[in-house]
Amino acid sequence: MQLGALGRLPLPLARAVLAALRGWLGALCWSLAPLSLSLPLLLSLPGWRRVSAPRPSAAAGPRRQREQERDGAAPTPTSVNYHFTRQCNYKCGFCFHTAKTSFVLPLEEAKRGLAMLKAAGMEKINFSGGEPFLQDRGEFVGKLVQFCKQDLKLPSVSIVSNGSLIREQWFKKYGEYLDILAISCDSFDEEVNVLIGRGQGKKSHVENLHKLRQWCRDYAVAFKINSVINRFNVEEDMNEQIKALNPVRWKVFQCLLIEGENSGEDALREAEKFLISDDDFERFLDRHKNISCLVPESNQKMRDSYLILDEYMRFLNCTNGRKEPSKSILDVGVEAAIQFSGFDEKMFLKRGGKYVWSKADMKLDW
Repeated sequence: MQLGALGRLPLPLARAVLAALRGWLGALCWSLAPLSLSLPLLLSLPGWRRVSAPRPSAAAGPRRQREQERDGAAPTPTSVNYHFTRQCNYKCGFCFHTAKTSFVLPLEEAKRGLAMLKAAGMEKINFSGGEPFLQDRGEFVGKLVQFCKQDLKLPSVSIVSNGSLIREQWFKKYGEYLDILAISCDSFDEEVNVLIGRGQGKKSHVENLHKLRQWCRDYAVAFKINSVINRFNVEEDMNEQIKALNPVRWKVFQCLLIEGENSGEDALREAEKFLISDDDFERFLDRHKNISCLVPESNQKMRDSYLILDEYMRFLNCTNGRKEPSKSILDVGVEAAIQFSGFDEKMFLKRGGKYVWSKADMKLDW
């Protein structure tokens, strides 16, 4: 395409093309230059801003790059989880993405990165945290949701939230652009929620869950529930409550340790007391085997089957039991950065990572 032709394209498409060109140039410079260079060519491009992200782990990078080269081409970022903030208003004891920084990208930089991901093949974006609705009272994530659906025309846009800060006004403004809202709920017993760290003082987490379920019906947003099974809820029978809420998916995770996040000397949480055995997890699944929307994820399925972007838009490699970051896609492009992601595409498909994720394709009784 000649550069002059960009002026005749619709603005969102032109932005996506420019983002793809920047990403390609970033990948080219990354492959040609020594790792110690700061990519001066890219920094001279109009509209380019470098993100001051901490340097990635030197030990993890070359090893993962060799593995990716051995396995073939870089994976396609079909489904991406963007944790744009680490800040949260809850203190869940097993949290594995904790408030180690308060950094959030400027809105336009986040949009530029999302356009680069779309150009690289992204079909689904999931916004998470931290708590996504903390930033600008939900306006930040709302604008990203609208951009991804309206401008990038992604088939699926979703959010994972604890639900405590969502207001009906948000649905009125942004609900049409959101395919799936996933609410974290680990127990239907408020005392257990307090033990876990999901207590809201005098507010009821469970009552709020039902209110959000109704808003999803009212504004045509698919409703999903995420539950982390741990020492304090592993004996709970949730059949009746899940059937009453009738989510499109009930994601059931086994409590997972990540060094530096919820385990180890430099961690902000100590999740060891929440751990359960594989047998305990299987017993919980067996107790709920008649719930058709249940999607179980053991530690083995979780660890390498997610493409995770942190607040600097760096892919996080969890293959060694801790989160080891790549360079930011804003610095080196998607293809170069994803080589360090540790992403297991086969496990992603095996765990059911690809499903009917656009509300336009769901047959739901709103």
